[in-house]
Amino acid sequence: MPMIKTRDGVSLYCKEWGSGRPVVLIHGWPLTADTWDDTAIAIAKAGLRAIAYDRRGFGRSDQPYEGYDYNQLTDDLADLIQHLALTDMTLVGFSMGGGEVARYMSRYEGKSVKQAVLISSIVPYMLNTPDNPHGVGEEVFEQMASGMKLDRAAFFGSFFHDFFGVGLLSAPVSDAVLRWCERQAMMAGLKATLDCATSFATTDFRGDLPAFNMPTLIIHGTGDQNVPIETSARAAARDIPSSKLIEYEGAPHGLFATHKDRLARDLITFLKTA
Repeated sequence: MPMIKTRDGVSLYCKEWGSGRPVVLIHGWPLTADTWDDTAIAIAKAGLRAIAYDRRGFGRSDQPYEGYDYNQLTDDLADLIQHLALTDMTLVGFSMGGGEVARYMSRYEGKSVKQAVLISSIVPYMLNTPDNPHGVGEEVFEQMASGMKLDRAAFFGSFFHDFFGVGLLSAPVSDAVLRWCERQAMMAGLKATLDCATSFATTDFRGDLPAFNMPTLIIHGTGDQNVPIETSARAAARDIPSSKLIEYEGAPHGLFATHKDRLARDLITFLKTA
């Protein structure tokens, strides 16, 4: 698998499966490109080229001390696109990855993008403010940061239960999936983990939405406890004219595992419309 070098010298781990029109898959926090594997197989089998990479600071990519704001993360995406000479592509962002999709639309004018997809995405604005009353309170993010600083391993041990909707009466994923995600989370640098949490919690993408001038698919679970649907997907769908919102009734945040077959079908159906 190739390592992509960014303009500031950071190496990003990247993998590609299949051939045909490219589909770039951007993973969520605090995970890696490996969470896209099931979806990437479906994309490759559909005659398309799946490309997934580890965000800087995560997985097998370099872990610099700085560079975790969305402008820098989007520049990393742009460098990957340029390095691979991608055209007519679909950008797919899960959770935090939706931010890079949105910022690429405005910062790079959506260059070479034919379609966009936001899955369980934090776009357009997570933080509760007077003009964003459905947002998440700042104290929630402060508690997350405190938990990670105190005992990051213990924090992630409980975090993924909400992520996948695991409760006393529900177990949408196995214990093995929970452990797998915990291991991925612990591969990341602590600085990257904390800084990226700040970025997705506080970055306002509402000004980026007018730059979505291509067909856009939005998929979100109505039971998402990490990124509430009213804060995110429904607001994004209202402000992206060319968008289509598909709501998964009662579904949690981690759709790539809990609803992987349905997610693959809906995504492939959309990709085939290009």
